[in-house]
Amino acid sequence: MALRPGERARYYAPTAICGYLATLCVLLIVTSRFVVHLQNAVAVTAAGVFGLVLAGGLGLAFWRAQRRDLEFLRIRTASDARSNFDVVRAAVASAGWSVRHESPGSALDAETAGTLLRRGERIAVRFRGGDVLVASICDPEVGFSLVGRRRCAGHRAIVQRAVGADPDH
Repeated sequence: MALRPGERARYYAPTAICGYLATLCVLLIVTSRFVVHLQNAVAVTAAGVFGLVLAGGLGLAFWRAQRRDLEFLRIRTASDARSNFDVVRAAVASAGWSVRHESPGSALDAETAGTLLRRGERIAVRFRGGDVLVASICDPEVGFSLVGRRRCAGHRAIVQRAVGADPDH
């Protein structure tokens, strides 16, 4: 799924913050070299290493989850692209999603109903022959959220059920 540059910056903000914190921890480790008392230097170094491992691990976990969410899930069907499009378009309408862009038989981009403060999750569906490719992400203006990821998995399952695939496989 493609994001505009501004959306990309907001979407990857949690990962960037973890990178910033990891950089601060590296700087803390470097400055501990200049602490006069050995006991204090060891304590500062240990705190820096702990922070570096924690921030780096959390940033890596965020980055991998965000990259995985942007990838399309391939659903193989026995139908052609146009009939898959029609079925998915009907499922989108019954789910109450608003269509942002559609190219019959080729692509469908939708957005879930949001609230007063947020727009909703995005769903992108592409049709390639008998294959249906679907991706769903949290609203990039809100950023990455674990609750949003669960809702996005549900959106992908709606598309899978619409084209006759088992959402658990």
